[in-house]
Amino acid sequence: MKLGRCGPACAPGRVAKAEPLGADAGPRRREAPRLIDPDAGRVLFGNYARDWIEERPNLRPKTSQLYLYLVRSHLVPAFSARAMADIREPDVRRWRKNLLDAQVSAVTLAKAYRLLKAICNTAVDDGLIRRNPCRIKGAGQEKSPERPVLTVPQVNALADAVPDRYRALVLLTVFGSLRWGELAALRRPGIDFQARTVRISRQLSEQRGGGFTFGPPKSEARLPDCCHSCGDHTGPCLAHRDLRRAG
Repeated sequence: MKLGRCGPACAPGRVAKAEPLGADAGPRRREAPRLIDPDAGRVLFGNYARDWIEERPNLRPKTSQLYLYLVRSHLVPAFSARAMADIREPDVRRWRKNLLDAQVSAVTLAKAYRLLKAICNTAVDDGLIRRNPCRIKGAGQEKSPERPVLTVPQVNALADAVPDRYRALVLLTVFGSLRWGELAALRRPGIDFQARTVRISRQLSEQRGGGFTFGPPKSEARLPDCCHSCGDHTGPCLAHRDLRRAG
C-alpha cells in the first residue's frame, strides 16, 4: 500500500501526534555551545594538577600527601607534558589499561582515576576544556578485599599480653572503632569514666614535610556532639587507675 507524501503518520489506523501550540510552538531551540578559549587549554597537565592541589589548603595532610603521590607516580608520567585540551577519552582509556597491565592495585588505580576526573572537572569549570575526558563507567569505584579480623577472645588475649598502660589502646581500637589518629589525640577530658563513653573531638595527623598537628576528626559524626559508648568490653578498662592518671 502506497502511503504517499503524508508518510507513515497518515496511514489508516494511525494518528499523527500533534505539536503543542502556544508560546512554545515553533522550532525547538538548542542551547548555544559553550565558548572555550583555545589558548586557555594549552596549560600543561602537570602544572595544572600541582596547582589544583596547592589551591586546596583545607585538604587534610594525609589526603594532600596521597594526591601528590598519585599525581607524581601515576598521572604525571602519562600526562605531564600534555596540554589539558589535548587529553581525550582514548588517552584516558589507554592510561588506565597501561596501569592495569603494570599490575597497579585496583584501589590505587580507582583513587588515581577519581583524582584525574576531579582535576578535569575543575578544568571544565575554568573554561580550559569543553568536557571531561574521564568517562569510563565504574573506573572510580574501588572494591577492597575484606580484611581478616580478630575474634573477641583474640582481642582479649592481645590486651592481656601488652603492658597495662596500652590495654585501653587495644580495646578502644577494636570495640570503640576509633582511628589511630583519634586514639593518638585522645586525652583524659575526652573520657567519661562514669558513663563509660569516649568523646572524639580531634585527631592527630602527620604534616607534609614532617611533624604532627591536631585537627578535626575525619568524619563529622565524630564531632563533640557524638560520643562512642565503650560497652562492656572497654568500660572496666577505662576505670583503670593508670588510665585515670594519664594526661
